[in-house]
Amino acid sequence: MRIILIGAGKVGHILADRLTAEEHDVTIIDRNEEVIDRCQDSLDVMCIKGNGANARTLVEAGVDRADIVIATTAGDETNMLCCLIAKRLGAKYTIARIRDPEFNESQMLLQNEMGIDVAINPERATALEISKLLRYPFAGSIESFARGQVEMVEFRAQKDDSIVGVPMKNLSSKLPNIPQVLYSMVERDNQVIIPGGDFFIEPGDKVHIAGNMVNITNFFRYLGRNSLKVRSVMVMGGGKITYYLARMIMPVGIHMTIFEVNAEKARSLSEQFPKADIILGDGTDQDLLEEQGLTQMDAYISLSSRDEENLMTGMYASRKGVPKVIAKNTRTTYADILNQLGLDSIVSPQSITCSTILRYVRAREHSKGTEIERLYRLAEGKAEAIEFIARKGDSYIGIALKDLSIRPGNLVAVILHQGKVIVPFGNDKIEAGDHVVIISRELGIGDLNEVLYR
Repeated sequence: MRIILIGAGKVGHILADRLTAEEHDVTIIDRNEEVIDRCQDSLDVMCIKGNGANARTLVEAGVDRADIVIATTAGDETNMLCCLIAKRLGAKYTIARIRDPEFNESQMLLQNEMGIDVAINPERATALEISKLLRYPFAGSIESFARGQVEMVEFRAQKDDSIVGVPMKNLSSKLPNIPQVLYSMVERDNQVIIPGGDFFIEPGDKVHIAGNMVNITNFFRYLGRNSLKVRSVMVMGGGKITYYLARMIMPVGIHMTIFEVNAEKARSLSEQFPKADIILGDGTDQDLLEEQGLTQMDAYISLSSRDEENLMTGMYASRKGVPKVIAKNTRTTYADILNQLGLDSIVSPQSITCSTILRYVRAREHSKGTEIERLYRLAEGKAEAIEFIARKGDSYIGIALKDLSIRPGNLVAVILHQGKVIVPFGNDKIEAGDHVVIISRELGIGDLNEVLYR
């Protein structure tokens, strides 16, 4: 597809790299000459120096032939204006990054009036991810599919877990009372494994399981992991993510202590959330953290603008015995090191934004093929979880999975049939309209027919 990307900052650059890897024709527009030079040196894209909100620049980029225009500049107003002008000049579909909470209140009106097909708020999406991690505090990451009816949860296996050392094919016979979930993927020694019948889990493995919410909850209860209930949270940084997070978790009874060094921000937070404890001070000050009850907290979340501060304070909280620690990090190259240091729950607004945009791009690309409902990057981008909606007339419809060929490196994780979540085995079938979640070690799978065939 022809895609115009306006703004090549951190998100834009990552997005352009992934879009070109999936063989899209990408044109980048950016005002900054250094950014343009960097993109020309490192990416196989066409680059135009200019203002993406300028009609002449958009025409030069071929906006009338663009399938998608994506605006990810630093300014919300600029992104909205880019989409409005692009749509008027003939672009088929527009995506805008809009971050200001004020705009979030009237998002639907803005989308209808400004020609924006999709508005993405990275901070709100990150806060939503954190809120899910607080619900399952023993998990490293959580993804939802089929409108929340199916969940995929990542956790680290411990040596005392009953599932450790048992071949997959023997789990049901060895552990007859264990709730039924699918062991969809395992990360070990920086490698992604789709487990087969002879595979067994080892201590330290990062295990991804899939199922409905009830079975997932019962599974962790069976392992004895559900004892922690998060009732108190300490947060470093009073930015937009913290604002959205407070709106999500405080109404359900979770108390927040928030550190913010900026007096104006701290005052604003105290006015918006009078039931929270707002501390005007440096959240990296260990004495201050101790004074405000760090060791009594159920969770600690570091959300400052500096990765180094987030990681250091996160590790400090972990060493002090805080049961759940979540850190914001924009540098994915740190992921393996952080896991070794005990920080399993890392959130990245950039990665969340890119994954969300890629999902919409793929949905547009394959709108005439199998529809893509959700797409998530897993294991620092080494694998993907993709939710397809099965299409009537495709060759796999109504045929038992055991009678189909499955492309190597892929796994049918979950089938949602008429509202019922099915953890699939050989005799299960996919019917038209079913939601089907695929785990793939390949990047760029865009059609269910590429995975399942006769």
